[in-house]
Amino acid sequence: MTAVQGTTVDIPTGDGTADAWLTHPVDGAPRPGVLLYMDAFGVRPRLREMADRLAAAGYTVLVPNLFHRHGRAPVVELPGFIDPGARPEIFERLRPMMRQLTPERAMRDADAYLRRLAACPAVADGPVAVTGYCMGAALSLRTAGTYPDRVAAAAGFHGGRLATDTPDSPHLVAGRITAEVYFGHADRDHSLPGEQIERLERALTEAGVRHRCEVYPGAGHGYTQSDTAAYDKEADERHWAALLDLLARTF
Repeated sequence: MTAVQGTTVDIPTGDGTADAWLTHPVDGAPRPGVLLYMDAFGVRPRLREMADRLAAAGYTVLVPNLFHRHGRAPVVELPGFIDPGARPEIFERLRPMMRQLTPERAMRDADAYLRRLAACPAVADGPVAVTGYCMGAALSLRTAGTYPDRVAAAAGFHGGRLATDTPDSPHLVAGRITAEVYFGHADRDHSLPGEQIERLERALTEAGVRHRCEVYPGAGHGYTQSDTAAYDKEADERHWAALLDLLARTF
């Protein structure tokens, strides 16, 4: 794998400055850009490790702190191994931040993140890819629909509430998406019941979006995160194969 270098960068947004992890091959040559949306636990060693793995495969990756309005990462102090069942107070602190990151705020921030990638000398000209985890999967979908001319591929893994019956559900942007889309759903995920999986599939199909949605058998919500109790190594490796295949087809 290619050697990489990563650093923390600051990104001006309409609501202050977002800190982010930026990583790319050490030669600094322009590579396809990837915007990686975090899960609720935020930018931490595991997500930086994942971004570095993508960079080693030949991409320039940006991982913004989505909760920047509440401070720099880590916004919430986390144990080395995260078991929400044993530490319910973690989600008690995170839930208000998640609620306050409205679709409007998130997409305003997305514009700033995409601009930062476009201005980076280590990013090749043209549209970028977006991938997201847990809450980030919904933001990946929204970003593809909000900025279709700037997103060539969008992926999401163990996302929740992707196709609800609310007027601001993420799946409602399907008609504006021009990117190719991939979703790897968790089989055991109460935040994405079967009817939502079907609704998302139907929306993407009816909109003519090139897409593939798969359910990973036996995997739970958060299966890619090796620093949590939800980690599933087999499902995680399947996610890497699917994501890298999508990027290889796109760029």
